[in-house]
Amino acid sequence: MRTRGEQPGVPAPDSPWNEIEPGLWMGGHEFRGRAGGLEYAVVRDQFDVVQSLLRLPGHGPGPGTEHHVWPIPDGPLDGTQLAGVMRLARAAQEALDAGRSVLVRCYHGYNRSGLVVAHTLVRRGRTAEEAIALIRARRSPWALHNQLFVEYLRAGLATARLLEELAE
Repeated sequence: MRTRGEQPGVPAPDSPWNEIEPGLWMGGHEFRGRAGGLEYAVVRDQFDVVQSLLRLPGHGPGPGTEHHVWPIPDGPLDGTQLAGVMRLARAAQEALDAGRSVLVRCYHGYNRSGLVVAHTLVRRGRTAEEAIALIRARRSPWALHNQLFVEYLRAGLATARLLEELAE
């Protein structure tokens, strides 16, 4: 199972994480630092809730931070994986509604985290297109460059999940 895309021409982000809307952050485990080299994004206690779609040892979060881990590939998702994405988005929405800060992260913070953050934004009243545009404006133009994830969002994750389960 492929868990992160190392696609040629896709640059590492310039920051470890970016705020997409108040309290909702999107990021990764690696970013390009000020000196131009790759650096690790290590979470300590900056956020109340961290959702990791890829877990790497030594990247946090620190003790006392609520941590949800749901590893998924940066590729086609089955019905169970899509259901997990939907659960994470619901948990993110509930945390935001309670005034808590949330970081959703994957490897670079482009695709898998973008899928969860976009679905969270849709749950909060935005259209899929508005959510995608906001994420690309706030995180990176490379965010959600996985066209399959964009199609999942446009169809609606519940619909995508149903179609994947019928295909299984």
